Amino acid sequence: MTSSTKTLRVLVVDDHELTRCTLQLALSLQSCIGSVEVANNGKEAISKVHKYKPDVVIMDLHMPVMDGWSASSAIKTEYPHIKIVAYSAADGGKAQAISNGAIIDAFCDKGACTRSLLEAIKSVA
Repeated sequence: MTSSTKTLRVLVVDDHELTRCTLQLALSLQSCIGSVEVANNGKEAISKVHKYKPDVVIMDLHMPVMDGWSASSAIKTEYPHIKIVAYSAADGGKAQAISNGAIIDAFCDKGACTRSLLEAIKSVA
């Protein structure tokens, strides 16, 4: 991103509070990111997308209430320009994300470092 590029609005969706809070803090410290909102499940994510219109959604794939696949599909149907980075520790998560490429724009394993997640965000933004 160049200095003339606008800062990104990011939505972090994860059912684990510590993950949400940690990512919100880490991402909010980045100069390329202007705001970071959070949601704890896919249903709440859809509501937050309507309200905040993020540029990028960091989406856990396995959550209660509504999983990341269903939420991502709903978001992409209404807002195809919003980029979605699947963020999962599930076995086979990356393979599923690749096979569902029309829904997911990038994948980052939860075991990866913060820099890897930032690179995934920048690659789709």
